Amino acid sequence: MAKRIPVVENILDANDRLAEENRARLEAAGVFSINILASPGAGKTSLIEQTLPRLKGKLRVAAVDGDIATSMDSDRAAAAGAAAAVQINTGGDCHLDAVMLRGALDQLDLAQFDLLIVENVGNLVCPANFKLGTHKTVLVASVPEGDDKPYKYPGTYRGVDALIVNKIDLLPYVDFRMDYFERGVQALNPGVTTFRISCRTGEGLDTWAAWLITNAK
Repeated sequence: MAKRIPVVENILDANDRLAEENRARLEAAGVFSINILASPGAGKTSLIEQTLPRLKGKLRVAAVDGDIATSMDSDRAAAAGAAAAVQINTGGDCHLDAVMLRGALDQLDLAQFDLLIVENVGNLVCPANFKLGTHKTVLVASVPEGDDKPYKYPGTYRGVDALIVNKIDLLPYVDFRMDYFERGVQALNPGVTTFRISCRTGEGLDTWAAWLITNAK
């Protein structure tokens, strides 16, 4: 009997090969790239809006924004200072994949940029399964989401290179146990680089921007 290979394995293997091609393309152009994951409302777009002014004059930045519909996120990135912003509408898919990013890269003159910021679709499940070819994966968690997310979504928290805890200005008003949250994170991803920030007050954003500059240089 012929060996049966699950279709999902074929899909992910093909995606991984294309992701490697994307990575090679970015590296040939000298572009450092990040893939930002988060649940809806955690603050991905707000993070990009607050980060771009802090990179002005230091890095040339392109943004790729993935969403099910509309160009609102790429419009916000462009208004905040991205030198180029490409919108990917997935038409219902809950994640970006390597094919979609390749199409976005085709629209960019990569030689003109130092940093590519990819904003993935808001979802804590599917995006973690599809590699894009970016250098780092960054997860944005937010205080109002609750402190149980590392326990509920271990696959996502385990696979990221940096973690941003956003909306820390709400800690006095929300039942969020930072010690419990961090125990869950450390059990899955010991020593992960973590930034505590507030996009509303600006707290922690300079340190985050400095991390991007250091990695992109």
